[in-house]
Amino acid sequence: MEVLRSKLEKYGQQHLLQFWNQLNNEQQQMLLNDILSIDFEDVLSSYDQTCKLTNNNGEKLDNLIQPIPAENHGIISATPATKIQEYRLEGLNQISNNRVAVLLLAGGQGTRLGVSHPKGMYDVGLPSRKSLYQLQGERIYKLQKLAHEQTGRKGKIPWYIMTSEHTIEPTMDFFDQHNYFGLDKEDIIMFEQNMLPCFTFDGKIILEKQWKISKSPDGNGGLYRALRQHKGILEDMERRGIEHIHVYCVDNILVKMADPVFIGYCISKGANCAAKVVEKVEPTESVGVVCRVNGKYKVVEYSEISLETAQLRNPNGRLTFNAGNICNHYFTFDFLKRVVNAEELKHHVANKKIPYVDENGHEIKPTKPNGIKLEKFVFDVFELSDRFVVWEVIRKDEFSPLKNRKDVATDSPISARQDLIDLHMRYVLNAGGRFDSKNMDLISNDLAKKNVCEISPLVSYDGEGLEELVKGKTFILPLLIQSTEEQQTSFQTSTNGHRQD
Repeated sequence: MEVLRSKLEKYGQQHLLQFWNQLNNEQQQMLLNDILSIDFEDVLSSYDQTCKLTNNNGEKLDNLIQPIPAENHGIISATPATKIQEYRLEGLNQISNNRVAVLLLAGGQGTRLGVSHPKGMYDVGLPSRKSLYQLQGERIYKLQKLAHEQTGRKGKIPWYIMTSEHTIEPTMDFFDQHNYFGLDKEDIIMFEQNMLPCFTFDGKIILEKQWKISKSPDGNGGLYRALRQHKGILEDMERRGIEHIHVYCVDNILVKMADPVFIGYCISKGANCAAKVVEKVEPTESVGVVCRVNGKYKVVEYSEISLETAQLRNPNGRLTFNAGNICNHYFTFDFLKRVVNAEELKHHVANKKIPYVDENGHEIKPTKPNGIKLEKFVFDVFELSDRFVVWEVIRKDEFSPLKNRKDVATDSPISARQDLIDLHMRYVLNAGGRFDSKNMDLISNDLAKKNVCEISPLVSYDGEGLEELVKGKTFILPLLIQSTEEQQTSFQTSTNGHRQD
């Protein structure tokens, strides 16, 4: 113990043992395991370097920033339908040949949502009660089926899921309980990202409990270190012959899994790295923009440029720096393999509200940021690409993040649910269906009124194949379009008294 105390004193972290004599044997062992799991020299060096870099980077990037070249900036709304179909067919062809994988970044907890379980398990209140995980899993299932119908070949899309210490077990249990959403168990591969200790603003590691160090996942950019440590993941991709990887964050309810159009576009451009983006309309919108800095591709935050630069517009009226980052990316396998083995990415500082124990051992939940979490960003590898492109999609069709509690106006369960409902209503209208005009003025965010429209991913991936179901018909809300199998299951569970609506 004296050796441990001396080590902690060397690094200025002796406070971690301040409650040692008050702990029982089990608690002492838990704290000891926590302390021994930390490479103090490494994490404290990262903390010092990151804080120093953050403090020195206060200057704006106005003189260094350039927009993405037009030839590398595809826009779905400005692309002919024939070209879109060409991209789509190429993507489906790659899927049917087992060359496409999806990689989910799901290490974060649902703290901001006000829940203790992983975000992917969240139910936003759709009539089907489907979670984000189920919506995503069923989109993969349907896309495999579409690729088979198009090519005659049965391909699989493996789903790699990066979890964390907090989310691994509940995620595995959730998938098992839901029979992997119809997918084959062997095609769903989970692995953990690393955890780092949280710090006070003066560099002290925070105790969450008297016997527990506060730790958090090392950001979605922890992906690369995790893949380096879990060598079996890249080996599995290589064994399967994966060439194209769609990387995304769990909280976007509208995400298009392994989007064949996006994949086809990237292949047509010979890209090894790409970002799907949405148009940033308001100069002050606090979203990072994909651009070039000193000739290298990066994501620049709103705070890193002046308002004058943020307000710059092109002759067509669009913002000059308008490629809003939505954490939706494409990598070739070769590029991913290269960046995994490249030099370690730098950390970023995130000021957070971190629960802690005070000097009297009382557990405190702060109401304002009181500490620092070190994070890496998945997009920091953009600068390592020499064949980078962006694909701009329509926000209302593909991006609605779930981040905040229900009582927050934006990026909440209510806004996410409504955005999905609106999208599905457009699917029906585009397929030739109609809604009763007397019913339309009742549409609201109030689920109690049940004025909703939901289309199961098992019926349609992105609006295709609906004509025979809706064309020429008038619908009264609520409307729930399910697959035949789902309808049978719903009937059986309701007659058996197990379903609650």
